[in-house]
Amino acid sequence: MKAFILSFFFLTPFSLLAQTPEEYPVHPDAQVKEGVPKGEILKFTFENSKIFPGTWREYWVYVPAQYDASKPACVYVNQDGVQWQAPAVFDNLIHKKEMPVTIGVFVMHGRVKATTPDAALDRFNRSFEYDGLGDNYARFLLEELLPEVETKKTSDGRTIKLSKSGNDRAIGGSSSGAVCAFTAAWERPDAFSRVFSAIGTYVGLRGADRYHTLLRKYEPKPLRIFLQDGANDNNIYAGDWWMANQTIERSLIFSGYEVQHVWGEGAHNGKHGTAIFPDAMRYLWKDWPQPVKTGATKNPMLNDILLPNEGWQLVGEGYKFSEGPTSNAKGEVFFDDGPAGNIWKVSLDGKLTSFAKNSGNVYGQAFGPDGKMYAAAMNAKKVMVYSADGKAVKLADGFAGNDIVVANNGNTYVTNPSSDANVKSKVWLIRPNGEKVEVDNGLHFANGITLSPDQTLLYVADDHSHWVYSYSILPDGTLANKQKYYWIHAPDNFDDAGSDGLKTDRDGRLYVATRLGIQVCDQAGRVNAILPTPNGDVSNICFGGENFDILYATCGDKVYKRKVKVKGANAWDKPNKPTAPRL
Repeated sequence: MKAFILSFFFLTPFSLLAQTPEEYPVHPDAQVKEGVPKGEILKFTFENSKIFPGTWREYWVYVPAQYDASKPACVYVNQDGVQWQAPAVFDNLIHKKEMPVTIGVFVMHGRVKATTPDAALDRFNRSFEYDGLGDNYARFLLEELLPEVETKKTSDGRTIKLSKSGNDRAIGGSSSGAVCAFTAAWERPDAFSRVFSAIGTYVGLRGADRYHTLLRKYEPKPLRIFLQDGANDNNIYAGDWWMANQTIERSLIFSGYEVQHVWGEGAHNGKHGTAIFPDAMRYLWKDWPQPVKTGATKNPMLNDILLPNEGWQLVGEGYKFSEGPTSNAKGEVFFDDGPAGNIWKVSLDGKLTSFAKNSGNVYGQAFGPDGKMYAAAMNAKKVMVYSADGKAVKLADGFAGNDIVVANNGNTYVTNPSSDANVKSKVWLIRPNGEKVEVDNGLHFANGITLSPDQTLLYVADDHSHWVYSYSILPDGTLANKQKYYWIHAPDNFDDAGSDGLKTDRDGRLYVATRLGIQVCDQAGRVNAILPTPNGDVSNICFGGENFDILYATCGDKVYKRKVKVKGANAWDKPNKPTAPRL
């Protein structure tokens, strides 16, 4: 009982803000029943975190009587310690075979203890760990706490073995613990596929108010969610919990997720959540071990781009840092392993062969209308031109080029970022006669570069911001009308979007390689869709294949491809005017 009281201590300040008389009956499956085998509850502390350094925390492990140490058990992780009379609920539902044999891990938030507790407070990490977006807490569970749990034994000597499959793992919590549970599953659906959220804090404490928008833009993930909230929940400086939970539910439904809710009249406390917890567990574990499926989104852009049941496929792996993907007129794709200095070719049949070596740390490549490949060799401070036999000649030098695009008229544009924060980036124009002209300066870190399908606009990514700039191209190739035009989402654990490679499709959409994945914008500058990559990395992109309907992505040590409905716009090709956007 002591653990149960502790678990609600940190909800008290919010719960005082909106109190109404509440009576919820005790669920029959939350009561101790005669003849039902009782699980064991073990208590431990953990203070060796590297992800949340210096923190100390308590955690409890529930092991059901039916647990067989010869095989891994399913897992339920709960934030804020033991809640919901969960041990009794698990005893009853496991006994009735209404949920699988499940080990519960009930963990408190961390705190950094004061060196002089009589004179100073501990640093309470609850909001930092629970309310923020990003993968820190998921990593804490997967890399630190759950491996620690597996070092423990039950009182009768059984070793604890936890399933590593996301289909066998659920996670839940209350208030900030609920949004923390959702964030862990959102960041790592391969590790947690079932989420219980009671009075969830989907408001602006540390950015969770963005979820209702991100849910609608991301390609759906295989998650099943149970939501609970009440009409008298908090309504404070950070937002309205009651409205936020309903908004999250609408976003989940729009995006095709499996979601069920129970709404009530309750305030910011655990009364209603405790009353419905057994039914929530039944819903989350229904049909197990059948996997939770990915649903169908109503996002028009995602549906316009993606083919059903067509996911990412591995092209190659083992690279030091893959970059600079580009395609020739046949649809063959070339990319560089920058630090290694090797340029690779992907044939139409998917075969990988070496195209050139000792390229000089190329990060950007682009084919021109002459069928030759232009490459920005950063370390060599040269722009090289490769013929079909892999031999190169110098086009220009004197600056460290990063990314490159060659227009149908032969004009070449190259970004030239600086590693010195006090020196602003430049954009260079190299005319077909070799003349070099500085056409822009002032971006923090000019990175990816591409053209609109009609080749009247130049787009440049500022890696150290959340902007992609748009410029008008004048008849002489110089630039005008510079504008911070495309607003790009940035992750919570970085100060910028990390926008890198850029490409457009023939309909005018802009594809931006970012820290969050490939963000896809409409012509009006708005991110409509976000496509994560399998390993979470992406530096650059291009369209290849015979019909230019295969999206290639360089992702650190790997390269992936994915067949799509749309066709890429090739800068070396004849310009085409796309349909005007809806404003």
